[in-house]
Amino acid sequence: MINMSLYGSFLSDEQFQCSICLDVFTNPSSTPCGHSFCMSCISRYWDGLKVCQCPLCKKTFQKRPDLQINRTLREITEQFRSTRVGGGEVGRGKKALRGGGGGRDGGISNNLFNELKKKLHRPQPKPRVTLTCDAQLQDESIPGCDSSPVTASLASSVPNHSPIAALNHTTALPLPPSHFARANGRRRFTVSGAASSQNLPICEIHHRGILIYCRTDQMCICPNCETEDHPDHDTVTIEDEWMDTKAQLHVSEKTIHDMIRHRLSKIEEIRASIAELESAVERETAGSVCLFSALVSAIERSQAELMEVMEMSRRAAEHQAKALIRQLELEVEELQMRENALAELAQSDDHIHCVKTFPILSSPPPAKDWSGVSVNSDLGTETIYRSMVALVERFEDELKNIAENGFPASILEPSVIQTHPRLKTVQEYAVDVTLDSRTAHPRLILSEDMKSVRCGDRYHLLPNNPERFDRIICVLGREVISSGKHYWEVEVGGKTDWDLGVATQSVTRKGKIEVTPSNGFWFLSLRDKSKYAFLSEPSTDVHPNLQPHKIGVYVDFENGQVSFYNVDAKIHIYTFNDTFTDCVFPFFSPCNNKSGKNDGPLIITPVNTME
Repeated sequence: MINMSLYGSFLSDEQFQCSICLDVFTNPSSTPCGHSFCMSCISRYWDGLKVCQCPLCKKTFQKRPDLQINRTLREITEQFRSTRVGGGEVGRGKKALRGGGGGRDGGISNNLFNELKKKLHRPQPKPRVTLTCDAQLQDESIPGCDSSPVTASLASSVPNHSPIAALNHTTALPLPPSHFARANGRRRFTVSGAASSQNLPICEIHHRGILIYCRTDQMCICPNCETEDHPDHDTVTIEDEWMDTKAQLHVSEKTIHDMIRHRLSKIEEIRASIAELESAVERETAGSVCLFSALVSAIERSQAELMEVMEMSRRAAEHQAKALIRQLELEVEELQMRENALAELAQSDDHIHCVKTFPILSSPPPAKDWSGVSVNSDLGTETIYRSMVALVERFEDELKNIAENGFPASILEPSVIQTHPRLKTVQEYAVDVTLDSRTAHPRLILSEDMKSVRCGDRYHLLPNNPERFDRIICVLGREVISSGKHYWEVEVGGKTDWDLGVATQSVTRKGKIEVTPSNGFWFLSLRDKSKYAFLSEPSTDVHPNLQPHKIGVYVDFENGQVSFYNVDAKIHIYTFNDTFTDCVFPFFSPCNNKSGKNDGPLIITPVNTME
């Protein structure tokens, strides 16, 4: 029972107390650095931390340790709970357990001691407490302190199987405050060894507590280091140095705060610059598209005008040449008649007739002087070229202004200009279109390859199936357009009237029909060889600069667009913008043949994408 009393005197609530909740361990768990805490306490302490750290020794773990319950420590803690005096609340006081082995008076019973021996069978080293004082500072005020270390061995009184040794708990000897280390030659008294190393770092060379800070070398040292390696240096206790340093924290915090604020401001500045750059890119893109689209459109119009003027000049020159040739041919005929008459006169034997007739035949007939006559070779394009020069000059001036001042912000405002795909672009969506004979009006005549259609003089005997138009002289294509982009070209040259475009599958095909977009028809019409119109609501007249000989039809189903192009002039004519609720088919109408004046066919031609 003597040993049990001794053990009881060393057991206290602090040795079974979690340093986080300050209560007796509940499901204790040990960290890799050897300290123990309640499983729930250390788990909550680490929740939300990127780098886990021991609450006692501050050792960090880059990866959160996978903790397990220390079952041995838990059983010892539970045994300790059961031996508390009077069975009261455990772990809230710091009173050490005393008494014998009866259990009821706070001692550890023999059964508990035997149980601990079984669980803690590994022998532990005997704790040693070494008291050391500096030789140069020995004073009669500290009895028993000399130049050699004084060692007090407790091996005879602390058994090897102590629960304290098993739990790695240390017992520090209480010392009065006057015995702690002091700087600048004042007396120092330290406790070194296993019992004093719980919170105090130990010098690896002298195995003494590191209590001093050398300001000269800016390092933490022990008293022996100060004597041997740092004589005459400016040294203070670490606590005093920290108090001096702590006063500088506010300045450092303010400096760091200013640096953070400056960098956050710079981040916002950079983000604003990016936003401004994106706005500038958008403005530049919109401006350049509008500028160059306007230039391209102007050039295309000038090109169309140029071609039209040259065509008119060619026709005028051709007409003039034909007239001149006719006059010359008439004069040649007259001269040939006189030549023949003179030849007959030369063969005649009637001398009287010859004498009378010769003066009439020998005088030259009235004739035009053709020496200065020639066909007019002036193409009349000088005016157009001059207007193009003025256009280019205006464009150059505008480019210079943009290069100096950039595009105005108003360029980003909604534009009334609607751009359309260029002919070269839409030709990439060319499809092979053929005619559907089941839909053809009875007066229409279709070619064998189903690529051309013209209007005949009489009705053909054909079945009146639901797909066939019986009033409108038209025919649909076979190709169903229900998605995507499609393009085809139709030869219309030489005709005075025609209709081209698309129609929905559900359009009315019998009787009188109003051909408008609301009824499912979108097409371009020609009447009387010069009147072009789109049967929109209301109808829209167009006046192309050059009469088209080949029409290109482009359909963008998703965007509800039906566009028409002058293929020869490579210019856009018109675009319907609508919404398709049903699939559409190509639409062809050669119109009435007008007693042979409009009997020419509409011909679906292959698309030449190599031009």
